[in-house]
Amino acid sequence: MKSFLSVAIIAAIALLSWKSASLHYSKKMKAKGWTKLFDGKTKSGWHTYSKQDAGTAWDVEDGALHLNPQTKDGRGDLITDKEYTNFDLKLEWKISPEGNSGVIFLVHEDPAKYSQTYSTGLEMQVLDNVKADDNKKENHLAGSLYDLIGTAADSKPGPVGEWNKAEIILNNRNLKLILNKTTVVSTTLWNDDWNKLIAGSKFNGWADFATFKTGHIALQDHGHEVWYRNIEIKEL
Repeated sequence: MKSFLSVAIIAAIALLSWKSASLHYSKKMKAKGWTKLFDGKTKSGWHTYSKQDAGTAWDVEDGALHLNPQTKDGRGDLITDKEYTNFDLKLEWKISPEGNSGVIFLVHEDPAKYSQTYSTGLEMQVLDNVKADDNKKENHLAGSLYDLIGTAADSKPGPVGEWNKAEIILNNRNLKLILNKTTVVSTTLWNDDWNKLIAGSKFNGWADFATFKTGHIALQDHGHEVWYRNIEIKEL
C-alpha cells in the first residue's frame, strides 16, 4: 500500500510540474507574439475546406491532430478559420509508412471556383521519402516547396513514425521552409524568377495558383494517416 501511495504521489507531482511548465511556456510564447493554432484537445479554429465544421476523419489523438483515412465521412483538407499574410509557422508532423501529406498555405477558400486547397496554395511537402509513391522527384521530397524547389541533400526527415519539426516563414514575399533545422527552401515570391519557376512546374497554366497574398493554412488529406501537433504561429 505504501509503495502504491508513493507511486501515486510521484505521478501527481510530475503531472503538476508538467502543467506548470506547459503554462509557463504558453505565457512566454504568447508574450513573444506566438499563438497556438491547435490547443491539443479540440479542433477549435479549424474546419474542413468548403465546409463549416471540421470533418470526422480528423480527430485528436494523444495531443495531435490525426487523419484517419479509414473514416468514410468527413474527409478533406483541414484549414484554419483565420487567414494569414506574413507569418512564422511552427509545427511537428509524423507520417505513416508510404504516407503523403502537406502543409499548404496562402489558400483561398472559394469552393465555387477551386475544389482543392492546392488550386491556390503553396505546399510544404510531408512525405515518407523512402516508400511513398511520390518520391521520384527531388522537389517532391519532405520539406520541399512542392514541385518547385527542393533537393534530396536538404530533405532530412526522421524515420517513419518519428516526429519532425517544420517551420514556414513568409515575410514580405521572402519565403523560407525549414525541416529539422535544415533550410530546404529560401526564395522570393512574385518576381520574374518566381514566374519562371512556376512556368517550369506542373502549375504552369493554373490561373490563380500562388497568386493570393493572404490565405488560410491547410493540413492535407492525401489519403494517408498523418499526425500534426504543437502548431503555433506568429504574425509578422
